[in-house]
Amino acid sequence: MTGGKKAQCGMWTGFCTLLSVLLILDVHGRPANVSVLKEKMANSKEENEILPPDHLNGVKMEMDGHLNRDFNKEVFLGKEIEEFEEDSEPRRNREKLIDIFQKVDLNHDNSVSAKEMQRWIMEKTEEHFQEAVRENKLSFRAVDPDGNGYVTWDEYRVKFLASKGFNEREVAEKVKNNEELKVDEETQEVLESLKDRWFQADNPPADQLLNEEEFLSFLHPEHSRGMLKYMVKEIVRDLDQDGDKKLTLSEFISLPMGTVENQQAQDIDDDWVRERRKEFQDVIDGNQDGIVTMEELEEYMDPMNEYNALNEAKQMIAVADENQNHNLELEEILKYSEYFTGSKLMDYARNVHEEF
Repeated sequence: MTGGKKAQCGMWTGFCTLLSVLLILDVHGRPANVSVLKEKMANSKEENEILPPDHLNGVKMEMDGHLNRDFNKEVFLGKEIEEFEEDSEPRRNREKLIDIFQKVDLNHDNSVSAKEMQRWIMEKTEEHFQEAVRENKLSFRAVDPDGNGYVTWDEYRVKFLASKGFNEREVAEKVKNNEELKVDEETQEVLESLKDRWFQADNPPADQLLNEEEFLSFLHPEHSRGMLKYMVKEIVRDLDQDGDKKLTLSEFISLPMGTVENQQAQDIDDDWVRERRKEFQDVIDGNQDGIVTMEELEEYMDPMNEYNALNEAKQMIAVADENQNHNLELEEILKYSEYFTGSKLMDYARNVHEEF
């Protein structure tokens, strides 16, 4: 049963308690605070390097169905996103942002068009793809102990349980002898979900072994059309309340953020609903019929969809386009730097022309 359906059954409070235990383990759960999950995953990156991440860089929706709030920064900054820390020196960040502007401005007319921004978004998305490929090589080596270039489900299962604190030698021995593994209920549920995903990543002809490319699809479904379809299917399954394999607006916005205990929490929930409503109506529901099909959601989720990249470029420009010329000038990007980089630049206009 999904978090949304549990809430409708009057069990949301108990579910919140359960989520606090499952933040890292539950790949389908929907924590009230996704940023907390990201922080915990970052702090324990080594132990979770073989677990499919909930957050996929450059993809508009998280694996758990939340909107990716860092999407615009990820597709504007690419691999440089980590350089724009909240506590970075504003002048240094301003210089880096000016440098990015010059790179996006392909024809050097001191103005960024939607086409130029589209090209840049596609380049930055490809950067995230390549980074995932590099990380996958390390992760694959970690689960391929005999180095034969293939990983069985049992090999992965042993490494996964070892990363969760189980004794690797004991687990490996039990798996080898086909003995029952005594794990807690939550871990068993995660294993079953991962096993289903594992076999989905096994390209035809299915041999129940994953090579490095298939393992990349397992960890990063955005790299495979087939796995992208699977990810969409899982998200729709979790949000769909009437079982028609489509999403209405009410289904898309009905997922509870958390237990509302005060006005501040209520405001957070209201903002969350407004954001999802706008995304559903303005972006995902392509034909504006009030229904999102799996095909529409798949197109929305596809990070290498050039049409989506152009729409995203136009939206990003509209946020800062104060002179309404449908382009972005340097001053506009600097003024709205927090939207593009997550870093607010003080005195953004100071010496802009001298530096530029």
